[in-house]
Amino acid sequence: MRRVALVTLVVDDYDDAIRFYTEALGFRLAEDEPRPDGSRWVVVEPGTEAGAGTGLLLARGKNDDQRARVGDQTGGRVGFFLHTDDFARDHARMTAHGVTFLEDPRHEPYGTVVVFQDLYGNRWDLLQPAA
Repeated sequence: MRRVALVTLVVDDYDDAIRFYTEALGFRLAEDEPRPDGSRWVVVEPGTEAGAGTGLLLARGKNDDQRARVGDQTGGRVGFFLHTDDFARDHARMTAHGVTFLEDPRHEPYGTVVVFQDLYGNRWDLLQPAA
């Protein structure tokens, strides 16, 4: 079996990113380990069970080139897709935590969807696939 285990997301601050992904989006903190160079190995995952989905490696930008990518890792396109089994629940949670939505939720043939921005401005879809 093969799967994408982690995707790196360059962030400004570990603790702010952890707080956003765990509190606003409901991810779980899977790993937070110090590294010898002063950085940290920080992984958050969707859901409550280990391996429930592809994890995000939250990596603090180490140089000007990396810091310049924070919030624009996909050139302004939706680059991340968060599937849910309860759109209303997750949309309400995110709204209560101040997540920025770029549109009103809409119903498409493939499901209910809304585009939102993460803490840094990266675009995501929240999507409940059609039955």
